[in-house]
Amino acid sequence: MASFSLPFFSLFLFAAASSTVFYIAGRFLLLPFSLFHLLFHFSPFIFTPFFFLFFADSQSFIGVNYGQLSDNLPPPSSTANLLRSTSISKIRLYNADPLIIKSLANSGLGIVIGIANGDIPALASNPNSAAQWINTNLNPYYPASNILLITVGNEVMSSMDQNLISQLVPAMRNVQNAVNAASLGGKVKVSTVHSMAVLSQSDPPSSGRINPMFETTMKAVVEFLKENESPFAINPYPFFAYQSDPRDETLAFCLFQPNSGRVDSGNGIKYMNMFDAQLDAVRSGLNALGDFKDVEIMVAETGWAYRGDSNEVGTSVENARAYNGNLIAHLRSMVGTPLMPGKSVDTYIFALYDENLKPGPTSERSFGLFYPNLTMTYDVGLSKNSQTPTTPTTPTTPSPKPTAPVWCLPKADIPDDQLQSNLDYACGHGIDCGPIQPGGACFEPNTVKSHAAYAMNLYYQSLGKNPWNCDFSQTATLTSTNPSYNACTYPGGST
Repeated sequence: MASFSLPFFSLFLFAAASSTVFYIAGRFLLLPFSLFHLLFHFSPFIFTPFFFLFFADSQSFIGVNYGQLSDNLPPPSSTANLLRSTSISKIRLYNADPLIIKSLANSGLGIVIGIANGDIPALASNPNSAAQWINTNLNPYYPASNILLITVGNEVMSSMDQNLISQLVPAMRNVQNAVNAASLGGKVKVSTVHSMAVLSQSDPPSSGRINPMFETTMKAVVEFLKENESPFAINPYPFFAYQSDPRDETLAFCLFQPNSGRVDSGNGIKYMNMFDAQLDAVRSGLNALGDFKDVEIMVAETGWAYRGDSNEVGTSVENARAYNGNLIAHLRSMVGTPLMPGKSVDTYIFALYDENLKPGPTSERSFGLFYPNLTMTYDVGLSKNSQTPTTPTTPTTPSPKPTAPVWCLPKADIPDDQLQSNLDYACGHGIDCGPIQPGGACFEPNTVKSHAAYAMNLYYQSLGKNPWNCDFSQTATLTSTNPSYNACTYPGGST
């Protein structure tokens, strides 16, 4: 039976799912943490999903993060239509993009809008700036656009910018006062978002403590949240926990798969997944600050990369699907955590789309649940028509690339509309689809299935022959049988 007693070491903490350019420079922090505390810094799990639905309890929902560091995103109106076709109930923006906010009007979706770190000084020093921000970004759209929360900054304390940190609470108060002046106090909440690096201790969860260097400001933040009944927002990512400790038992613990558990030496509680342990460490840290048991915790970001560089372990479609699916199932169960039993936690999955302009390793650009063409990267039961839970999957490390010739083809009985979507997506990524055009060697038979098969295989062969290049929302499979016919040659071969 594993415990939380693990050695301390130093390493870079990488805030992988951040989506605002204002704090990228502060994302790398060289800090000493126990291994378990690193695991806490970012967090995901894995129960292959039920679908996203509202619960009677207002805390029970699944939302998604809508980042915009990309040059290939669909128009906001298309995204709004996509969201309406899913059971996603809320969405978090990192800004207050008017086109997106307007596109979500009368959609029934709850909306979180964000204030950039760079705007905090002006808001802190001038109440009129806060009033103007509310007049510009909230009042014109509410209540048609169901804005629920304004986040003032993202991971401000982790930036280690003492001047910015000192201005956080004044900015939050001025924004709250402006919300109140608009007669929206209690309807639209105000908070800020933290990384797990605000904890100096989290091993075991019962000993969770806020880092002393942040304690004064953090206490003021939490007092503000208590006063206004706003949530404490945190960004946990177990994905990076596994990368720092790539053992099978760590992966199972992070993905919420069967494992031997880890015992909290402080209270004897046995934890079976990283998510619960992370949240309880935060709960312990807040409780240690004072009487803040009524301040709810909200997960502002969590996710799992479905693709990564060769040195990024655990990046696979299977693990991403398992993590997000198991997380959803755990939240829907309403079991809660050992220190917060019997209730779910508001959770926003990172992310709706990949953001192809984000710097860093490949994983940074590989968290999206949907492709820009609006098809699923992988299926976790988001569609309103996907209401059958799938069987939990076993955690996997990335499959090796095949060494024998293989081809990527559609699975049997895939409907034409899905095949057409696959065809459009593949040909839209720069591959040569000339052979399936009229007069081409592969034009006949002139069917969607035949044309999609050629395009999907060429996409797979052209993009590196990785397993995730032959997924197409679980509608494709690899085969060792050469599908070439007559003069139509399907590219293939060993890597």
